[in-house]
Amino acid sequence: MKAKKIGALLLAASMTVPGVAVPRNVMAAEETKTPKYIFLFIGDGMSYPQIQTTNYYLNAIEDDQDEILTSESKLNMMAFSVAGSAQTYDSTSFCPDSASTATSIATGHKTYSGTINMDEKMETAYETIAEKLKKQLGYKVGILSSVNLNHATPAAFYAHQASRNSYYEIGQELIASEFDYFAGGGLKKTTGAEGDQEDLYELAKDAGYTLAMTTAEAEAVTAETGKTIIIDENLADESAMSYEMDLEEGDWSLADYVQKGIEVLDNDNGFFMMVEGGKIDWACHANDAAATITDTVALDDAIGKAVDFYEEHPEETLILVTGDHETGGLTIGFAGTDYDTFLANISNQKLSYARFDSDYVSAYKENKTDFDTVMADVTELFGLQAPAGENEAAAQKDSVDSHPESEDTGSLVLTQYEYDKLKAAYEETMSRTGDEEEFGQEEYLLYGSYEPLTVTITHILNNKSGISFSSYAHTGLPVEVFAMGNGQEQFEGYYDNTDIYNKLAALTGVN
Repeated sequence: MKAKKIGALLLAASMTVPGVAVPRNVMAAEETKTPKYIFLFIGDGMSYPQIQTTNYYLNAIEDDQDEILTSESKLNMMAFSVAGSAQTYDSTSFCPDSASTATSIATGHKTYSGTINMDEKMETAYETIAEKLKKQLGYKVGILSSVNLNHATPAAFYAHQASRNSYYEIGQELIASEFDYFAGGGLKKTTGAEGDQEDLYELAKDAGYTLAMTTAEAEAVTAETGKTIIIDENLADESAMSYEMDLEEGDWSLADYVQKGIEVLDNDNGFFMMVEGGKIDWACHANDAAATITDTVALDDAIGKAVDFYEEHPEETLILVTGDHETGGLTIGFAGTDYDTFLANISNQKLSYARFDSDYVSAYKENKTDFDTVMADVTELFGLQAPAGENEAAAQKDSVDSHPESEDTGSLVLTQYEYDKLKAAYEETMSRTGDEEEFGQEEYLLYGSYEPLTVTITHILNNKSGISFSSYAHTGLPVEVFAMGNGQEQFEGYYDNTDIYNKLAALTGVN
């Protein structure tokens, strides 16, 4: 506190010296009480297109009159009173990755893609806002993610590695951080790259962490438990949490882990909680609009828990919502539908691309399933119907009455071009052995690194809904910054993502 008071006196003195300019945000920060409770939500891969598409979709499924368009804000984040924008480039590219952009948000420094909290020479480690708040102000710290807890974005708040792929070393830093609460997806490479090192979970327990691996164990965690790591009981692809649309009744979602985190972290000194909606990014990489939308809603539901807390502590709480970068080049609009959108069509998709791969495509390959049978599943699970004269059994399996939620069920009938494209993708999937090392340009542009059948299904449903993706990778779009609470005015305007850290540091007074 002494250093903070001295800094305030020096700042006040500098304001009276001719020629010494003081940034407006710093001046305002000195007039604002330090927020005691800070929530930072990061939608990985989430930019304006993901948010706007989700909001339009929620309006579309609510409105049963096709000719009426509404854009009422359905998302908690869109109701925040302050909105800004941040550019995202890093030292490598205008299309950065999560390691470098999360580094910028957490430390205020640019670095190379793939690097976590290290400079471009890989010599200097940067201290994060979470580390500073814990060491200097005594805040408790929570790190949550729907993907792996030693993945790039969560790692950027406690780790310092030249490569984001150093999962074991990142896990060791997670344990050494002494942060109070970790929750969400499982750890990657728990016994090292070669599988011959001591298990990270055992190391965590040896270091005094309570490890909760089931929902019942998570429910039993309280503020008195001490340092805690909660791993979701129902891990899915890559040991991450399941996509929101794949959850079964009773499964915990990101919002549940935020609610538990509030219970665990609440204390007299304050807390900092970083929450990542990591599977928004994974869904966008795979061009799965339905999974993108439902996981964006899942992140927003988690934000709602923070808003509830804010309403109880309005003078002491700051909530920030942003993205690290945009993924997939998502657009509202598709050449094949001109100016029309049929967003409610997306509700016909019943499971994520990842669940379809694991539960269906793998069986197709093993059983050498014929295309007519596959097409029947596509109709059942995605609503897409074969054109007249093609695969009549599949086309009739789900009648129009089976999909009353669709804005225009006629648009779900495949054209001959779409049907032929889907059949070609099926044949490509069935021909692959899994040993392929690389694909040509045509194959990559059509399918990326995903199952040809699955990604073609989602592409067709996306396009019939009036939306499209331009990439399987990240793009250079700016990202949103929504702010609510103590210090919210600091986050207005258009600025660099490093300024998210700078503004937080100014508000809290950390060195």
